[in-house]
Amino acid sequence: MTVLDEDRNDMADANETGRTLDEMFEGLEGGAVPPGYKVEIVEGAIYMSPQRDTHWEITAHLYEQLRTRYPLKRLKSDVRIDYPGGLNGFATDLTLLAEDAAKDARGRWRAEDVLLAAEVVSRSTAANDYGPKLRAYAAAEVPVYLVVDPYQGRCHVHTQPKDGEYLSELTVAFGADVDLTGTPVGLTLATGEFPRD
Repeated sequence: MTVLDEDRNDMADANETGRTLDEMFEGLEGGAVPPGYKVEIVEGAIYMSPQRDTHWEITAHLYEQLRTRYPLKRLKSDVRIDYPGGLNGFATDLTLLAEDAAKDARGRWRAEDVLLAAEVVSRSTAANDYGPKLRAYAAAEVPVYLVVDPYQGRCHVHTQPKDGEYLSELTVAFGADVDLTGTPVGLTLATGEFPRD
């Protein structure tokens, strides 16, 4: 029997109840998610996070800076992308896709086309940003994983993914620049206007 990539993804994405990511997300459609909340599935658990002003302002600052170099079609915010590790359907705060990125057979962006994943920490889901998401982005070999933490007033830049982990981490305090010129992102991000919580 030949197993197609799509079949392999379905099998890898099933949890112990046999439910797939698609089935879990479909179960959330139809009003189960309150307005103003973002939904993600991290290692099979469903998380709902309220959108906050600080969170939005930081995401907007990142977006505006990336738009100076990249076209709109390469930037995604809160768009589901499935990552390795079993039942990981993330709606990353801001994603930069490769120039030749293409959707898969199901009409979704592919993790292997992500150049930058940027997460702005929310208090209720901070453990995901520093734990399961860090591991999933590294396993997908996302070249740059940026964690912006308004509670710490710091950015954590993870680069050089290899064998499911990032070999390099740089911490930058708000107010200093995040130099990504040596990465596929190829620019410097200013953090001076990032608000703190």
